Amino acid sequence: MIMQKTIEKNLLQIQEDIAPCKPNIIAVTKYFDEKAIVSAYNAGMRDFAESRAIEAIEKINNLPEDVRKNSKFHFIGHLQSNKVKKVVANFDYIHSVDSLKIAELISQEAHKIGKIQNILLQINNAGEEQKSGFSREEIFENFPEIQNLSNVKISGLMNMAPLGAEDSELEILFEDVYHIKQSLESKFNCKLEELSMGMSQDYKIAVKHGATMLRIGRKLFK
Repeated sequence: MIMQKTIEKNLLQIQEDIAPCKPNIIAVTKYFDEKAIVSAYNAGMRDFAESRAIEAIEKINNLPEDVRKNSKFHFIGHLQSNKVKKVVANFDYIHSVDSLKIAELISQEAHKIGKIQNILLQINNAGEEQKSGFSREEIFENFPEIQNLSNVKISGLMNMAPLGAEDSELEILFEDVYHIKQSLESKFNCKLEELSMGMSQDYKIAVKHGATMLRIGRKLFK
């Protein structure tokens, strides 16, 4: 009960911080157990994000049936080839699609179970070597092939800003992702509905630059 009250208070604060914008706030639960997910659900949350496939699936399967049925689950971690089948079977959105190869594997596994998998393409426009994702050049090279895959829907783009980046750098990076989205829509005649960017430390800046999905963990639960 204490957890639920904490989440309700924190959620209200986040909503006030970003008003009048109303992006989808996704609860990042990778460091929290099933009880925390249920508390967040009871506080009004319906979208939950995880980054470790095996642990996440076990957690999802242990949730009460009503929570499981009425929630959407988002995979936000680096997706390894050998985990694609399990992730496709258990997640509504995969935010971290970082290569044509992974997109192809997702489409193949989705086809096997008759599913159109919602994916977001991860942009690494800061050029961080320790992070995966498409560079600006790579996204334009690979987009048409991914767009033609039969069992994926490109719902949008995802970005993870560098930890500890100055606000001025974040402004530039998030604005750049927004412009990449616009350019892709124009060049390939499509609509990319989602921009997944902004976490506990930078969500206010992300919203200013068009974020439609915020991935919030610590700020929501503590």
